[in-house]
Parts: sequence; C-alpha cells; structure tokens
Amino acid sequence: MHNWKIKLSLFLNYFVFAILLNSVGTVILEVQNNFGVAEGAASILEAFKDLSIAIVSFLISSYITRIGYKNAMLIALGFIGIVCFIMPFTASFGTTKLLFAAVGSSFALIKMSVYSTIGLVTKNEKEHISLMNFLESFFMVGILSGYFIFSAFVDEKNPASTSWLNVYYLLGGISVIAFLLLLSAPLDESSIKPDETKSLISEFGDMIKLAITPIVLVFIVSAFIYVMIEQSIMSWLPTFNKKVFNFSIVLSIQMSSILAASTAVGRFIAGVVLRKIQWLVFLLICLISAGTLLFLAISNMPSTPTGASVTSWGHAPIVAFILPLIGILIAPIYPAINSVILSTLPVKKHGLMSGLIIVFSAIGGTTGSILTGHIFQAYGGKTAFYFVMLPMAVLVVFLFLFKRLQTKFKASQVV
Repeated sequence: MHNWKIKLSLFLNYFVFAILLNSVGTVILEVQNNFGVAEGAASILEAFKDLSIAIVSFLISSYITRIGYKNAMLIALGFIGIVCFIMPFTASFGTTKLLFAAVGSSFALIKMSVYSTIGLVTKNEKEHISLMNFLESFFMVGILSGYFIFSAFVDEKNPASTSWLNVYYLLGGISVIAFLLLLSAPLDESSIKPDETKSLISEFGDMIKLAITPIVLVFIVSAFIYVMIEQSIMSWLPTFNKKVFNFSIVLSIQMSSILAASTAVGRFIAGVVLRKIQWLVFLLICLISAGTLLFLAISNMPSTPTGASVTSWGHAPIVAFILPLIGILIAPIYPAINSVILSTLPVKKHGLMSGLIIVFSAIGGTTGSILTGHIFQAYGGKTAFYFVMLPMAVLVVFLFLFKRLQTKFKASQVV
C-alpha cells in the first residue's frame, strides 16, 4: 500500500494521544483519592490540557510548514515520551498539571501535522475523506481503550495507591514506538512552500478579521458551547459514577467507556443519515433527544449512594448504562458544524478557520470542566449534570442563527 508506513504512524500517533488526552476524567478521580484534591480544584486539569492546546495552536499554526509536519510530530512524540517516563517518579498534583500541559502542547502539534499530512499521502478527495474518517474512528478506539488500560493499573484493594501511575511507562513505550516508526517513514513535504513574506502580526490580523465575520462568530460560539457540553460529561463521568452510583474506582472508569463507544457509534450513524437529512433538522433532533435522555436518566438516580460499593458490571443499575448513551445523540454535532463552516468558507481560509476551531474548542472544554467541577463540589453530581441542559438549550438557539447566516453568506457569494 502506498505510503503505508506514514499512514500507520498517523494512526499510532492518534491512538496514544487519544488515551492521554481523554484520561483527564480518570485522573481527576485518582488525584482526589491520592492527593486529597477537591472536585473544584481537580477540574483545573482540564484547563492545563485545553489551554495549552489553544495557546500552542495559535502560536504555531502559521509556522507549522516551516517546522515541517514530520519534524513537528517527532518533537511532540519525543517530548511526551520523556514526560510519561518521568511522571511515575514525580507524582503529585502539581506534576499532574504539568503532564496535561505537556499533553496539550504536544497534541496541538500532532493534530495540525496529522490533518495537514493527510493531504500529502492521499491522491484524491475520496481517499482523503476515507483516511480522515478512519483516523477519527481510531481516535475513539484510543479513548475506549484508555479506560480499560488505566483501570488495569488501579489497585482495587487500596484506592489510595499510586500504582495507576505505572500506566505511563506503557504510554511512554507506545510513544517511543510511534517515534521510531515515524522516523523511519518517508514523507515528501517538497510541495509545501511556506509563505516567508507574512509575519506573525499579519497572520494574527487575518485570523481576527475572519473571527469577527458574523457567520464565523456564531460558529465559534456554537463550537464553544458544544465542547463545553461534551467535556462537562466526559471529564466528570468517572467521578459521577463513583460518587453518585457508589461504584468502585475500577468500575467507575470502565463504565465510562460506554460514553466513548456510544460517541463512536453516533458519528458513524451521522455519516450515513446526514447524506439524506438536512443538517439543522438532524442536529436539533439530536440535541432535544439528548436533553430529554439526560433529564430522565438523572431523575431516576438515587440522591445519595446506598449500600456497599458496586464492583461488577452485572450489579450496576440500568440507568448507569443509559446515561452514557447520550454520546450517540451529541456526537454528530461537532463534526457536522465543523463541516458546515469549512464547506461554506472559501478554501483559502480553511487553514485559519482550523486554527480558530482548535483554539475555541479547547477553551470551551476547559470552561465546561471547571464549571461542572465547582458545581459538583458545591451541589453534588446530579445538579452538576442537570446544569448541562442549560448550554444545550442555548445551543439550539445558536444553531438556528448559524443556519440563517449560512444561507445569507452563500447567497452573497453567488451574487
């Protein structure tokens, strides 16, 4: 297969970073057990991850071609590999913050480089779309695997044990393998000619002009709200399982894998359905259904945990299986609105738009996790998850506005 080695490397890169990025929910639960950190304080881990993604993406996006896609990925893999091997020796809440800052910074390089490399290793639009979909699906496989990988290192008999930190030896090893594979993979970047004439200030000006365009501004708010919703649930589901359902730590982490699996299923279904149904109608159905499911699920949960700790899937209540299925309903929203804005704007603006997507998605994720963490600490898990329905309602309004501006923008382009 043409370019098989570089393609395999892209998959492996995405796999290891899917595990690291989305381990934040598991780590939030563990730092509460190991380091005596409260929910509100633990929520800051999301900020270290997401803000580092936003900052590095903003600073590097216009210069990534000068660094080189392969070089940028090698830097990210090498750096995160070293950090993973160091982590078990320096375990503390402070070093955990630095870990996620390193993960976020490295992923910013990986995501920009991977997305750009796809265009270099595919021959046509169909092949490009196919590889992109496979990569995104494999990212979800990484997330799903991460829950079971982390739970395998948890000492069930001693919840305060830091044995879970040994997982970073495994992740560091995978990073080294990915580094060596990429190092040996040929990648022709000769077709990329960086614009040496444009300064950082000029690039920043172009990004600001694009960001204040009405349709882009509404999209940014929509993307921000969506990621806030997603991370509010994904980052806090392990803690929710532990403190609301009284699951063991291992079961709390493993049960969260249902959300990752349902998200993957939701995106697959959307890929088929959106070929036949207008995107606004489909996304509104998804949002309203998600809000309804969330309300009904939380309404049927106990106010406080009762009985002994639940340690097996077979003894988990039905509602614990139903709640994560919200992933099927919210999963199509983010890829769909990203596709709409990119297909609406001229191709020459796609690079800057991708930068804006990464930056504001990261900020949205941080906001959602921190808000949920503080509400969780002050009022409990049920109230924290009830709160998620508020941004869902706001997003409904912005989707209507987004569709209206898209129609106007397309009409103006024709004229």
